[in-house]
Amino acid sequence: MFPIVRPEGVSAHVGIIGGSGLYDPGIVEEPVEVRVYTPYGEPSDFIVVGKVKGVPVAFLPRHGRGHRIPPHMINYRANIWALKTLGVKWVVSVSAVGSLRWDYRPGDFVVPDQFIDMTKGRKYTFFDGPITAHVSMADPFCDDLREKIIDTVKGLGYPVHGKGTYVCIEGPRFSTRAESRVWKEVFKADIIGMTLVPEVNLACEAQLCYATLAMVTDYDVWAEHPVTAEEVEKIMKQNTERARKVLYELIPKLAGEPDEKKCSCCKSLSYAIV
Repeated sequence: MFPIVRPEGVSAHVGIIGGSGLYDPGIVEEPVEVRVYTPYGEPSDFIVVGKVKGVPVAFLPRHGRGHRIPPHMINYRANIWALKTLGVKWVVSVSAVGSLRWDYRPGDFVVPDQFIDMTKGRKYTFFDGPITAHVSMADPFCDDLREKIIDTVKGLGYPVHGKGTYVCIEGPRFSTRAESRVWKEVFKADIIGMTLVPEVNLACEAQLCYATLAMVTDYDVWAEHPVTAEEVEKIMKQNTERARKVLYELIPKLAGEPDEKKCSCCKSLSYAIV
């Protein structure tokens, strides 16, 4: 299903998908830009391949450099296929989110363990036929990777929440106040964003160990808390610098293979209903 036909001499072990504000990792040594062709078209941008503390890394800006691609137009299938083609085993997704609870404050990190999909018109699977696979998403994130991220953030002294439900909306518009109250009060979600789905679905189908490092930029509109663009920009800049430091300390911990006792991502198709 995923033939490894990578550019000659180019490979990576860890994939980083940068979200809003993180268009250049700034930590990759000996960076080389690589164009990867996929059956689904082009990824969001060139992929930067290099090393971080000796670990081969591939960095892809989800929205393209300069934030050219809105969330509902991202070619998620091409992005995940490209990382798989480069030989990536681990995928760390960095994402800016809004908060649906007071104690998840702007500037905090969240490593979600569940999600709710409220998107509407995206390409959700690699298996459009004639091969069909129904993968389990009961535990959608890699627990092994989640633990490593949480420990790294704590080690740097940044505020982090080790659990949370991410509700993913279609975008590019933000929620109405009524919708925001539904996400918070009825769905009991903790954070809200626009890019997790179908990225997480596709990573599972590609048997990649995937987790999200979510950065809270503001409270969603349920709070009726006035937030200015200047405040959001300030928080995002601060979080982006912190995210780079987290990635720099995290990546060496991903030099080995995933622990299958803690995560079945790398064998997800073995348990799929076909």
